[in-house]
Amino acid sequence: MKNPLLEETAFPIFSNVKPKHIVPALEQILSQNRIAIKKLLVQKKPFTWQNLMQPLEELDDRLHVMWAKIEHLHYVVDSKSLRNAYNTSLPKLYSYLIEIAQNVKLYKAIQSIAKNKVQYKKLDISQKKIITNILRDFKLAGIALKPKAKHRFAKLQKNLSQLSNKFSENVLDATQGWTHHVTDKNELKGIPNHAIKLARETAGQKNLNGWLFTLQQPSYLAVMIYADSPQLREKMYKAYVTRASDQGPNANKWDNSKAMNAILKHREELASLLDFDNYAEYSLVPKMAKFPKQVVAFLNKLARYTKHRAQQEYKELQQFAEQKFNVNNLQPWDIAYYSEQLKQHEFALSAEDLRPYFPEPRVLSGMFKLAERLFNITIKQVNNVDIWHHDVKVFDIYDQSKNLRSRFYLDLYARQNKQSGAWMKDYQTRRLLNNEVQIPVAFIICNFNRPLGRTPALFTHNDVITLFHEFGHSLQHMLTTVNYAGVSGINGIPWDVVELSSQFMENWCWQKPVLNLIARHYKTNKLLPKKLFDKMLAAKKFQSGLQMLRQLEFALFDFRLHLEFNPKKKNQIQNILNEVRQKNSVLPYVKYNKFQHSFTHVFSGGYAAGYYSYKWAEVLSSDMFEKFEEDGLFNKTTCELFLHSILEPGGSIDPMILFKRFRGRAPKIDALLKHYDIVKL
Repeated sequence: MKNPLLEETAFPIFSNVKPKHIVPALEQILSQNRIAIKKLLVQKKPFTWQNLMQPLEELDDRLHVMWAKIEHLHYVVDSKSLRNAYNTSLPKLYSYLIEIAQNVKLYKAIQSIAKNKVQYKKLDISQKKIITNILRDFKLAGIALKPKAKHRFAKLQKNLSQLSNKFSENVLDATQGWTHHVTDKNELKGIPNHAIKLARETAGQKNLNGWLFTLQQPSYLAVMIYADSPQLREKMYKAYVTRASDQGPNANKWDNSKAMNAILKHREELASLLDFDNYAEYSLVPKMAKFPKQVVAFLNKLARYTKHRAQQEYKELQQFAEQKFNVNNLQPWDIAYYSEQLKQHEFALSAEDLRPYFPEPRVLSGMFKLAERLFNITIKQVNNVDIWHHDVKVFDIYDQSKNLRSRFYLDLYARQNKQSGAWMKDYQTRRLLNNEVQIPVAFIICNFNRPLGRTPALFTHNDVITLFHEFGHSLQHMLTTVNYAGVSGINGIPWDVVELSSQFMENWCWQKPVLNLIARHYKTNKLLPKKLFDKMLAAKKFQSGLQMLRQLEFALFDFRLHLEFNPKKKNQIQNILNEVRQKNSVLPYVKYNKFQHSFTHVFSGGYAAGYYSYKWAEVLSSDMFEKFEEDGLFNKTTCELFLHSILEPGGSIDPMILFKRFRGRAPKIDALLKHYDIVKL
């Protein structure tokens, strides 16, 4: 059988890939890799970069490119047959990865290159960093364990991959498994027209009259922020915060409770096998932060700075709801609604006032023009490209010499069988192959409102910020100049620094010259009026304390969970979350809220004991952007310094060295606090 997953093409071909191709393709590549690695390890001559590391990189890259297609399709166009093939493949892949990570002969072979002072001295900084990282990762994969413990470690890793995937699938199924059918138009009061049209279109797709609301973000948020009906808001809220749990309208149907406990037990045992006191300690080894106490102190410090402001903001919200609406007992499903009412009252500004000024075509062209100006590149759309869905757009990036530098795929709209949220995934990594550069390729995925009829997709300003965030990740991946995959682009960057480039790009969404690029009314083509821009700036820090404290609550919950988890104790997940909320939250909660059951970042998304990374990296990104404000937003020297110091080196150089190279000093927390208008205590 001709298998499209085994065909080597410059760019991915999706249309020919069928679920039946997945398992055979994976098995063939894994078999070929195993044979090739055995041959590499029986060489008589001393191991070098050329005769060991380079061939290993080529084997890894072929596997990565093939699996990236499969994983990507699983996220964006899931189906029963695709899911079955993916789930069948996952243990095979992890068995191979663990087998390689625990291969003593391979470890000693790579170690011999590091110990050969003459050979090692000839390597460049990227090659040395790759070898350092690989030897570290061998140890983290249990290379030094005795056979019985090593076998147990491998089994835990394989089980974790399956548990995490099941967690993610349960969340997707639970999100898609609940809808609310509205037939009474009075129930729609307050909801914006675009959301009502979307609900009618969704109902029509199910051959229903009236309107159908879902738990996908565009539908859910429209109700929670704007619906006048507290009963409708409560119904949507309860369905959303009980997804994949033992509570709510679909209680126990896709319950993640057992999977969560199993994941934490597996992680705790993994860390214990390697003599770490807890999983948090284990997870920090490859990160910028080195000690659990350092992370906890950082988060508590921010929480201490933030809580007083958050309390004031919530008190203002309570007073407003009581005085203007005679509501004296705010419920969780009231917070977003009355916050929006307060924002409109104080600033005469609603997110819906801004939406007409952010049509998708204008936002994209403006974002690209900004990147072109900052980094001296050119971005062009590519047509007639093989894609996985007709909504997908494809773009190429060229350097100043008109050489193709990278490609990215943009999938912006929410739909059935697509994971919620927003993310960037690398498909292909920059590396040198036969003296030619393999260009990096990225997937950028969001879940925004789609176009309705002849009206283009209209984004909120928050949508625009999300898009800039993911584009920032992709720029880190695509603009690297490193020629070795292990530290090229986003590879090799410590997890608590990987959000730096994405959060850096968010800052541009508030700058008037950039808003002139991305914001024009979709009907009149008029620029965003100064009056609206001034309101935006005035409202920028609206409830910034509550926003910050919410993120810190998530980060502290995640980190404490992996720092304190004890498999012998019962109900720890909920107990730790309750303790974190009691100390840090100022908002009301209901007992049935099980947000942790859909916390994919931590239980299936790679952020275990790492959710703090968002704030850790934001300290760096805020400090860096302040230099642009000091030097002039488009100062050529500053732009070039950021490109050369931050984006191009990938993971080849320690991030603190790169930060100091750009900023001329160590990072300070001041710019972040200023960004949120929080007073330093």
